[in-house]
Amino acid sequence: MVHKYQKKPVVIEAIQFNGLNHQEIKDFVGDKCEIEYFRKDGHRPRQSSMVALVTIHTLEGDMRADNGDYIIKGIKGEFYPCKPDVFEQTYNLVD
Repeated sequence: MVHKYQKKPVVIEAIQFNGLNHQEIKDFVGDKCEIEYFRKDGHRPRQSSMVALVTIHTLEGDMRADNGDYIIKGIKGEFYPCKPDVFEQTYNLVD
């Protein structure tokens, strides 16, 4: 028999990656992520010419967080990225 279930209300911590807050992401996630920097152009790296790529080490393997994605800390302390549209449909701000 098929039953319907509702998700239990769980409060999570999350931060949205905006492409520039890579240090804030690193502080939140710690050693569960890697941040790589790439040059947008072929010139000497400058803050304005760098792009950050964030990789989160999840329980399912490595996942990339794109600009705009949320980084969620799960109930067991695990981290994973979530697309903004899914995040906004699933979570409400508690603060």
